[in-house]
Amino acid sequence: MPSGSVKLQSIKKLGQENHSYEITDEERAGPYMTMTTSKEDTGQCDKKQPAIRVGFFQLFRFSTCNEVLMMVVGSICAVLHGSAQPLMLLVFGLLTDTFIEYDIELNELSDERKECVNYTIQWKENYTDTMNQSHLDSMSCGVLDIEYEMTKFAFYYVGIGAAVFILGYFQISLWVTAAAKQIQLIRKIYFSKVMRMEIGWFDCTSVGELNTRMSDDINKINDAIADQVAIFMQRFTTFVCGFCIGFVKGWKLTLVIVAASPLIGIGAGLMALFVAKLTGMELQAYAKAGAIADEVLSSIRTVAAFGGEKKEVQRYDKNLISAQRWGIRKGLIMGFFTGYMWLIIFLCYGLAFWYGSSLVIDTDEYSPGTLLQVFFGVLIAAMNLGQASPCLEAFAAGRGAATTIFETIEREPEIDCLSEAGYKLDRVNGDLEFHNVTFHYPSRPEVKILDKLSVFVKSGETTAFVGPSGAGKSTAVQLIQRFYDPKEGMVTLDGHDIRGLNIQWLRSLIGIVEQEPVLFATTIAENIRYGRPGVSMDDIVTATKEANAYNFIMDLPQKFDTLVGEGGGQMSGGQKQRIAIARALVRNPRILLLDMATSALDNESEAMVQEALDKVRLGRTTISIAHRLSTIKNADVIVGFEHGKAVERGKHSELLDRKGVYFTLVTLQSQGDKALNEKARQKKLSLSRAGSYRASMRASIRQRSRSQLSNLIPESSVPIVGELGPRAYAVSQADKSKNAIEEEDEEDPVEPAPVARILKYNLPEWPYMLFGSLGAAVNGGVNPVYSLLFSQILATFSVTDTVAQRKEIHSICLFFVMVGVVSFFTQMLQGYAFSKSGELLTRRLRRLGFHAMLGQEIGWFDDHKNSPGALTTRLATDASQVQGATGSQIGMIVNSLTNIGVAILMSFYFSWKLTLLILCFLPFIALSGGFQAKMLTGFAKQDKQAMEAAGQISGEALNNIRTIAGLGKERNFVETYNAQLDAPYQAALKKANVYGGCYGFAQCVIFLTNSASYRFGGYLVRQEGLHFSLVFRVISAIVTSGTALGRASSFTPDYAKAKISAARFFQLLDRMPKISVYSDKGDQWESFQGNIEFIDCKFTYPTRPDIQVLNGLNVTVKTGQTLAFVGSSGCGKSTSVQLLERFYDPDKGRVLIDGRDSTLVNVPFLRSKIGIVSQEPILFDCSILENIKYGDNSRDISMDEVISAARKSQLHDFVMSLPEKYDTNVGAQGSQLSRGQKQRIAIARAIIRDPKILLLDEATSALDTESEKTVQAALDKAREGRTCIVIAHRLSTIQNSDIIAVMSRGYVIEKGTHDHLMALKGAYYKLVTTGAPIS
Repeated sequence: MPSGSVKLQSIKKLGQENHSYEITDEERAGPYMTMTTSKEDTGQCDKKQPAIRVGFFQLFRFSTCNEVLMMVVGSICAVLHGSAQPLMLLVFGLLTDTFIEYDIELNELSDERKECVNYTIQWKENYTDTMNQSHLDSMSCGVLDIEYEMTKFAFYYVGIGAAVFILGYFQISLWVTAAAKQIQLIRKIYFSKVMRMEIGWFDCTSVGELNTRMSDDINKINDAIADQVAIFMQRFTTFVCGFCIGFVKGWKLTLVIVAASPLIGIGAGLMALFVAKLTGMELQAYAKAGAIADEVLSSIRTVAAFGGEKKEVQRYDKNLISAQRWGIRKGLIMGFFTGYMWLIIFLCYGLAFWYGSSLVIDTDEYSPGTLLQVFFGVLIAAMNLGQASPCLEAFAAGRGAATTIFETIEREPEIDCLSEAGYKLDRVNGDLEFHNVTFHYPSRPEVKILDKLSVFVKSGETTAFVGPSGAGKSTAVQLIQRFYDPKEGMVTLDGHDIRGLNIQWLRSLIGIVEQEPVLFATTIAENIRYGRPGVSMDDIVTATKEANAYNFIMDLPQKFDTLVGEGGGQMSGGQKQRIAIARALVRNPRILLLDMATSALDNESEAMVQEALDKVRLGRTTISIAHRLSTIKNADVIVGFEHGKAVERGKHSELLDRKGVYFTLVTLQSQGDKALNEKARQKKLSLSRAGSYRASMRASIRQRSRSQLSNLIPESSVPIVGELGPRAYAVSQADKSKNAIEEEDEEDPVEPAPVARILKYNLPEWPYMLFGSLGAAVNGGVNPVYSLLFSQILATFSVTDTVAQRKEIHSICLFFVMVGVVSFFTQMLQGYAFSKSGELLTRRLRRLGFHAMLGQEIGWFDDHKNSPGALTTRLATDASQVQGATGSQIGMIVNSLTNIGVAILMSFYFSWKLTLLILCFLPFIALSGGFQAKMLTGFAKQDKQAMEAAGQISGEALNNIRTIAGLGKERNFVETYNAQLDAPYQAALKKANVYGGCYGFAQCVIFLTNSASYRFGGYLVRQEGLHFSLVFRVISAIVTSGTALGRASSFTPDYAKAKISAARFFQLLDRMPKISVYSDKGDQWESFQGNIEFIDCKFTYPTRPDIQVLNGLNVTVKTGQTLAFVGSSGCGKSTSVQLLERFYDPDKGRVLIDGRDSTLVNVPFLRSKIGIVSQEPILFDCSILENIKYGDNSRDISMDEVISAARKSQLHDFVMSLPEKYDTNVGAQGSQLSRGQKQRIAIARAIIRDPKILLLDEATSALDTESEKTVQAALDKAREGRTCIVIAHRLSTIQNSDIIAVMSRGYVIEKGTHDHLMALKGAYYKLVTTGAPIS
């Protein structure tokens, strides 16, 4: 019994539960609202916190009659089951009385002077006269057949056990089944409702939040309406019945015991409070370290480039210290309260037995059996109340989760995309008009995006929207799709307000190609099919031909069945764009919306895509938004936007004469490339020829490669340059599938780490662990000692001499007090010692793990299994789970072992026969204990896996809701999702039965054990003269230690998890990086010149082994020269830079630095000579000063150096204008600064290294024209006297380079100065003339 009584959690909680819950809810709502919106105008995004949370019975609002019936029957079973344990007590009381009566009779008869005559005990004749005979009259003898009585009791026990099994099974399986049905329904309704919401709602609700709601929150509802309800009813019934028995059978003793129990309740409540608070503190402390880890791992390339690994590890470790402190405190406090509770419990035992025995002996009010009934009745009641309280938490959590979910289910969307209402026009011209439209986004009501916009778009024409970003161009397009409704004014189609038209029909007229097209994780053909349901393969082929996508699709090994990967990740930008265009075309739309459809592409792809767009624009109403003016010169009408108004419209030439918005944009863009534009204007190359240009370029590559390159490249590999030959592909495909299989294999099976190795990391803490184990051993011995004392008390009741009896009882009660005090100190010792050793271990592992992660080569981070998110969770969870294999786990094991060891030794000593019998049942008891512990944690884990597939669908749908809405595919997704829900539902039904059966079995085992052992005990008492108290002693010792064993076995999942976490950790620690940052090996030399030579480099990225990125790259740069790489995206420009930094090593060929092979150079040394400025510079969340100092982590940098670097990068004046100057915090990833400012900080950071080699990877491409000038000037200054490699898409930025290398398909096709290449009239010339900026 007592092993469970610690469970007496939180009696206090009953009253306060909901109360405390609501308070936290309100607090959460407060700051959250003020963040999203300004105080005065909270707009529509303001989520009203419902005044009343969902009532408990409202959770069942989706249940049908069937389910209600199931739940009612289940509840009845639960109530009956709950009354079984108190019933057993009645039997137990009678049984004890029987034993004691029998024993007294034996004691009497052991006196030679007495004998049994006519079933009464009489003095033998010769003693009669001397003794007073009065008290003998009542003593009967010989009536009591102990074996017969015990058989009767055994049958009672078996009967109760069988009933419990059946009731337990029904109670659980019915509730779980009913819940499964309701949850499936809630999931379906919720998802379909979310998919119907208008886009504005999604602006206010983050996708991540919706995803967790769909998985976690609905699971919480499930927990609240499934088995927990049944278990709660059962436990509550037991609680009520237990107290009833106590009060009916003996109210005095009951009151005494009840008087002491608030102490336990207070202890439990305080413990819960403190633990929650400390856990919060610990998490907060770790969150800081976690944020550092996340930031560092997300920007690992920057850290590696600037050699900041050691610095970061120290910064991380600093933040771990406070987390460790809180963890140790938590351990100490838990130890203190556990000890306190045991102390109180033992004092209670002492009190109850002392008072109870006086009632039995002095006043004869109770029989000994009654004493036990009352005592255990109250004990069981208290225990069950404690065990019922976790259920209340589940209910509260469920109600909290249901609030948001039901709120969404009840909300009516403002624009319902699945509604059937609205007109469908018979014929559509395609005239669009905006009448005085005013609009602001629901998520930012204070920013007016459109301000009385009036625009007319004529049918069949191409209208281009231009203007600075934020002028409302894209917003206008979204209003045409009716993602939002205007606040004032209206949008009309052929004169009809689009709010009156059917949404699905309206959206089916519109084809849209976005700046960042979204593809779904399926095949290319399926992606195009999303455009129009039931479209034939011929239509798909036609659409891809129109979109210039047909050829590249046919080049792929699986053609149209190629999977595009999550979010289209396997395709390049240009390929994604063209698939998206094909998807738009398949709809055969009347209205085509192009939102910056080509901005993300390089020149070559842009020419292809632009040509495709020009083909498809004919005869359709087209609205094109573009920043690149070259793409919209030939639109029929150009509309200039500014501040949410259309300020001008007309043709290209007209608008240039007006000198308005359009004119400023054009001049800004073309100042840089005037010369180029002149040429382009003379030629006015028609775009249709740009398509053939790719073919001609291939041909020229082939001829030239045969002549010039034949000495470098062996003949056979030349065709691969032109078109990846089918053979090359077939091979790589096979490799890939093999690789894929291998990869999957290495993912799952991690051999659990040997405990010895885990302990080795914990070695420095051995004194703590020794003391902890000592404490645990003593704690383990407490249970058996308890059963010894308990049976001893029973034995005293059959002692006939009252004085001896009184003395014995007093000494036993004192003994109880002593055990309590000892247990208090040992619990505290155990708690503190193990938490100390565990926290130290966790911190050590986190530091080592982080250190090991930063030491891996960059290719390791490309693997999706090692994404920053995955790695940070690994640091957070794996390291703390490893604790489970040492520390507290050892304590648990020592505790259980001593418990069982002492119990069994003791039992064998007192009665080996009875012990052997009970040992047969021990495995089952242990199983049931383990199972009950598992029940409390519930079965959420299996459900999670089953939900994975459905979760993927919902995740993809919610992430790309705009695309889905634009394509009108909401229904498809809802249907797919519903289909995926079937498997988890079936699994849940199967589980309900298994689960019910196991539960019933676990509950009835103890009854069966008792029936067998008491029956056999009776036999031994009768036949072998065993003292009856020993029967109780053996049974209670083994049964309590058995449940303890079960509880220990329930910790084994923790243990297994710990071993696997540890194994994953050790895998990381043992991994030898291919390029080691921490080693001192490799060459270092004094006079570093900075000559770079790429010789025949071939390279594929480790995560994409089938795509050859570099294919025999040859290029040389001398000290102080500037080399510029140009070429289409994906041709290997950035890759060559990464090889130079030694983020990767080439597969074949060599990179020579000052004539030495890069693979032999010391990595930190090499990187210290290179400064890099990349396209999207990554800054750390600290001050500007610290960010610039990050440039050189090997020394301390003075303020003067920082300022001179800032001056060189044209940053100083801007910094001085800030209020905090150099101490200004740049925000996470530099979010507080504009792009131009971030770029200049990055340049200063590169300059402060004083590098010999400067790498500029598209350092200005992301900037607007004005910032670009400043940054470009800064770069030109930085380049002086250094070897420099520039990658640029805008050709104007690289005309003055010493060498320009044009790359294609992974090698250089021509190189030379600007003038030399222009004279060649080759690929470079074409790039320059077809369109100014290559992005």
